[in-house]
Amino acid sequence: MENMDKKDYAAYEQQTAALLKWYDENRRILPWREDPQPYHVWLSEIMLQQTRVDTVIDYYHRFLKELPDVKALAEAEEELLLKLWQGLGYYSRIRNMHKASLQVMEDFGGKIPSDPKELQKLSGIGPYAAAAIASIAFGVPVPSVDGNLLRVFARTTGYEDSIRTPAAKKLAESHYRTLLPEDRPGDMNQALMDLGATICLPNGAPLCSHCPWTGFCEAFRSGRQEELPAKDEKKSRKIEKRTIFLIEDGSGTGRPAYGIRKRPAKGLLANLWEFPGARGHLTEKEACGFCEDLGFQVKEISSLPKARHIFSHVEWDMIGYRVRIQTPVPGTDLTFATKEEMEQNYSIPTAFSSYYRLLD
Repeated sequence: MENMDKKDYAAYEQQTAALLKWYDENRRILPWREDPQPYHVWLSEIMLQQTRVDTVIDYYHRFLKELPDVKALAEAEEELLLKLWQGLGYYSRIRNMHKASLQVMEDFGGKIPSDPKELQKLSGIGPYAAAAIASIAFGVPVPSVDGNLLRVFARTTGYEDSIRTPAAKKLAESHYRTLLPEDRPGDMNQALMDLGATICLPNGAPLCSHCPWTGFCEAFRSGRQEELPAKDEKKSRKIEKRTIFLIEDGSGTGRPAYGIRKRPAKGLLANLWEFPGARGHLTEKEACGFCEDLGFQVKEISSLPKARHIFSHVEWDMIGYRVRIQTPVPGTDLTFATKEEMEQNYSIPTAFSSYYRLLD
């Protein structure tokens, strides 16, 4: 703020003070905030990417109970990591975090670095997460600009162009740097996160009557809260038709076991376990042929309800069949497991949850 006019400096101070006062009185009580160790903040930031806060909390506690520090994370097997992450989706996040934990152990002596530039050298940590970890865990005065903060920036400043551009992010970072207090940078970043998540909501629905910044907001002053930020055209998702199979061991011994297999090491849902499936919507006759091609003799087949799962870039339009077979074929690439065994030992992604719930 060295070259800032005194009048502007005072206005920014007032804006910062108003938000921090609101934050002190209304902040969300979150476990990683109550104990903001670097590992805790890092874990929470990675979990919170593309995932709601209320979903993350239970996963966060369970993860820390199993892997309480960077060393434990670095030494963990992938199957355990995927099981702990099961249901959060975007599994590349935990794979990258595991790679980063090895980097921390090997390159930083087991200590998470405090410098945002050093943090960005770690796998899976971009500018936003690096700034969040640095400011919240180490008190480094650097703005942490995500989608929430870009939306707040557009409304408070009256920014009319798309916020999904490098230019917009650069302007927002510069703007927030003027507001960031050196003594509470982590709190200011978290206050902005809370403001965007609970008050300055997306889709033209901000709760302006509860906002501490109405006196500093250009969109509120001009009545353009629902117009800003500028709307971007949404890209249509590719729709893929798929047929899912619950292949059940029909030998009648004990709890039913179902065939699952591991997905390829690269690509969507890499290395996770899935129910076998085929592209397209197969007829019952085609479904029987699919199972016979796997080497199974179909004893009984019945249709299952339709289901849909949306990824960021593709949508699965699914139908399913429950197929009882005589007995698993030796040498098949399917692993047969009961529902209990799947819960304990195998990572079944939420894409298959509609069919997973149908297991006996």
